[in-house]
Formats: sequence, C-alpha cells, structure tokens
Amino acid sequence: MTALSKYQRLEAAGLWRPAPDAQRTDVIISIGDATLTITDTRDRALAHWSLAAVERANPGQRPAIFFPDGDPGETLELGEDEAEMIKAIEKLRSAIARGRPHPGRLRLVMVLAALAVLIGLGVFWLPNAARDHAVRVVPQVKKAEIGAALLTHLQTVTGPPCRAGDGAQVLTRLARRIPAPHGPGQVLVMRDGVAPSAHLPGGTVLLNRSLVEDYEDPDVVAGYLVAERLRAELNDPLRDLLTHGGLSASVRLLATGALKDATLKSYAKIVLTQPPAPLSDDVLLAGFNVWKIRARPYAYAEDVSGETTLGLIEADPFAAEAPPPVLSDADWLRLQGICGG
Repeated sequence: MTALSKYQRLEAAGLWRPAPDAQRTDVIISIGDATLTITDTRDRALAHWSLAAVERANPGQRPAIFFPDGDPGETLELGEDEAEMIKAIEKLRSAIARGRPHPGRLRLVMVLAALAVLIGLGVFWLPNAARDHAVRVVPQVKKAEIGAALLTHLQTVTGPPCRAGDGAQVLTRLARRIPAPHGPGQVLVMRDGVAPSAHLPGGTVLLNRSLVEDYEDPDVVAGYLVAERLRAELNDPLRDLLTHGGLSASVRLLATGALKDATLKSYAKIVLTQPPAPLSDDVLLAGFNVWKIRARPYAYAEDVSGETTLGLIEADPFAAEAPPPVLSDADWLRLQGICGG
C-alpha cells in the first residue's frame, strides 16, 4: 500500500488506556506492516492494532481518541502536538476504507451467489447450502462483529470480562502466543457461566476464571486455549450459529450482513450450556506440537487421575524437552489476579 509505506517510519507519543477502569499510560506509537504498534517507554510492546480495525471516537476533535473496532474501552489518545501521526492514521483509515468492497455491491453479489447455489442444490439442500456459503463468503471482520454482538448477550449471565490490574495486557500477549488462524484474536477471562472454555465467531476465546486461579501452571490455560483454537479451526463457530438460526438466519446474513438480535440471544444460551466438541488425541497432540505447549498439564486438568487422558500424557511432545514458556512468571502472576481475587 503506497499510503502505508510513506508512514512506516513515523512515531509519536500518546496516552494508552487498556480498559475504561485502567490508568492512562505514556506510550510510543508506530506504524508497521498493516498494524499500529503501541509500546511503553522501555520499547516493550503493549498492543498491536490492525490498521483496518482502527476507529476514531471523536472525529475532528483534539486530542484525537482512537480505539480498536469492537473494543471502545481500550483507547489511544494523541494530543495536538502529534498532528502528523493523527493525519497519517486518518489517511490510512481512508485508504483502507476505499479499498474495501462497496457494501451495497457486496450484498448484491452475496445475494445473487446465494440464490444460484440454493437453486442448483434443490429444496432439501437449501439450509445447508445457504449456511455453508455464508460461512465461506462472510469476511473475518464481519465474523468478529457477530462475535462481539454475541458476547454482549453472554454477559447477562457471565458478567463482564475480568480486567483487573495488567491482566488484560497479559491476555493480549497470550493471544499472540497462541493465535487464531486469521490473527491473534481475543482471549477473555469470565467470572462465571463458562465451563471451562468456549469460542465465538471472529477468533474470541472465553476462559473460566478457574483456569487462571486454580492452577499453578500457565500451560493449563494454554492447553484449553489450544483446544478452543482447534475446535474453531475444525468447525467455524459461525456455522454452528447459523445452524441454530436456520435458513432464515443464513439468508438474512447474506442479504443484510447482520443477524437478528433474537437469534443471537437464543444462541448465547447454547454457547454456555453445550459441552465442548470432543477432540481426538491426535488432533490435540498436533496442536500442542504446533503451538509448542506441553500436553500433560492440560491432560491432568481434564482428568486428575490421568486415566482418560493417558494418550496425551504418554505422547506429550515436550515430555523430555521444555518448550518456550507460555508466559513469564511475572505475567502469570498478573493473569492470576485478573478477576481481582
């Protein structure tokens, strides 16, 4: 992108707040390869925002306040003296927006393609055809929006995600350590309702607070994160949502780019009550090997006796040689306090 290469060496100072109840932190902002990187004064990365997902909370006003799409609670404030960086971000946002397909044309193409598939497959294949087509053509950004809307309904049971201390920053690092197929996604720790983990469209994984509070080893929470990444990779969570919503949900998503609030609300109950899809030992071990996570801590967390998870214990790819640490000791302690004790 021509606009991007022009600003890749640009840096600026700003104030970053990871959550509404957190203190603002002095940071350095730089523009990288399709990302906005936020580092502290010691040059340690605190967050990476996709340039395609940067939104502005107060257009035309100063200081300029930006936030990542879907998380208005995390903010970046740039003062009047950083006019060049503000201008650069706005220019890049405009360039990215111009490069996106026109919503009206995209919807028309999606509807026409859906109709062609539906007619060709016949009456009995309509629900599966529409659903599978929607899963293929809906952009990842739209899936993330659906996941965020679904999370809103889930929070009526789970409460808001835990964000005490610096735990949210640790979760960002954990998401980068064990990323989703289309980017790091988002990892959240919930106070209640999730047992023990779940995943949403768009790469969001929900973890019960017990996974960070009841174990001494961060490889346990990493193991559950690996399992959810694998489940989402084997079966796109949007497919389950549209299966629940039926043909009307698939057609509505293809035609309008949105789902009914009632569909999301009813599916939220299923997310919190349905048992996790089983994964074979071979699939889990392949995931642990790829993401370089020990299998034994997860296996014993699943079955303290080890009887039903013996295959994972005996075939742990890192039984003899330790992989890179999931988190530093300091980060693990921060994460254990994310729900405030």
